[in-house]
Amino acid sequence: MTNDQPHAAKLEFGRYFAASLIALAIDVAVLLAAAQVMHYLLAATVGFVVGSVVSYLLATRWAFRRRRLDGRAHAEFAVYALVGVFGLGINDLVIFLAVGSAGLPLLAGKLVAAGITFLFNFAVRKRVLF
Repeated sequence: MTNDQPHAAKLEFGRYFAASLIALAIDVAVLLAAAQVMHYLLAATVGFVVGSVVSYLLATRWAFRRRRLDGRAHAEFAVYALVGVFGLGINDLVIFLAVGSAGLPLLAGKLVAAGITFLFNFAVRKRVLF
């Protein structure tokens, strides 16, 4: 490990975190708008998918310098999406438990879910893709 690697890892984490905040803002906006016309879990899924596309674009174009599947965009997006499917499961389960069982407001449940999902997605995507 060179002296630059810890700095590069921190920079990547910071950029991924910033990209995730942008994606989360879009996710939450879609969630809250969609929850007005559909069940909150379906709205959570729609918001998560839209946010995930934004997250992918920012992660691959800005957050990570090294990409293991660089030049193979379809494969890279497929793996990114597969990790996202697991993240979606975590997201929806936490929201269901927070809102449906614990009685938290939807936004509070989403924020709890976002924190847990962020950690999962970063760890897996960093290990597998970046």
